[in-house]
Amino acid sequence: MNIYLLDGKDMTNRDEAYRVIAREMNLPEWFGNNLDALYDCLSEQSKDTAVIFVNTAIAEENLGEYSEKMLACFRDAAQECGYFFKEKR
Repeated sequence: MNIYLLDGKDMTNRDEAYRVIAREMNLPEWFGNNLDALYDCLSEQSKDTAVIFVNTAIAEENLGEYSEKMLACFRDAAQECGYFFKEKR
């Protein structure tokens, strides 16, 4: 099983958020640092994947409304692909 832990406190701005996600989830070099590219990469995850996103409240403070769009991307991809996604404020 692949388990990825993403920490919102490390996401001080959009660019850093994408760097954290790409690094922690070992995303491919073509990852484009935008929501469409994020969804594409997330939708390639297998069912034996777990993504745990902690400190989402801190990410929200740092990213504003964009954090909700990012979290929605994770939720939608997990629902479509059948892997585990958990978020914790």
